[in-house]
Amino acid sequence: MELVTPISQVSTPTGFRDFMAGFPSGVAVVTATDAQGRPWGMTCSSLCSVTLDPPTLLVGMRLESPTLRAVMLSGSFAVNLLHHKGQATAELFASGAPDRFETTPWHTPEEAAGPHLSRDAHAVADCRVRQSVRVGGQRMVFGEVLRISGPTDEPPLLYGNRRFGVWPAG
Repeated sequence: MELVTPISQVSTPTGFRDFMAGFPSGVAVVTATDAQGRPWGMTCSSLCSVTLDPPTLLVGMRLESPTLRAVMLSGSFAVNLLHHKGQATAELFASGAPDRFETTPWHTPEEAAGPHLSRDAHAVADCRVRQSVRVGGQRMVFGEVLRISGPTDEPPLLYGNRRFGVWPAG
């Protein structure tokens, strides 16, 4: 059987988005608090682990994001990994709706780096900003993980091919 390789094309933003849609990932909400104590948050699809020692995550955020502004000013943030029942929260925090924190249960434990989404996160990492780099219209923020809450037994929420899903039972 001969495999046929499709003709390659020049990468465009739309083509790259389509390419990445075929790479499912977990769903996270990055949260931070600004200087006035106001909570900010956004659904983040650009998240990956960088190193185990020191434990470090990389998150990508739009340059115009108020959540990014709060992260950079406070020097810290929380990464809330959502469980399979958190789809509505993922959509809410992706929408930019101003009442996100009024309609979603959250709390900020002592020494937390940002709000924890108490109903919808199966695990939360509290991070300190170590450095950041601008790439195009994004700022890539490296966060050293200081504390981890969870994980619970709830399976993670996944996103790929432009739809949400759940990790299949083993």
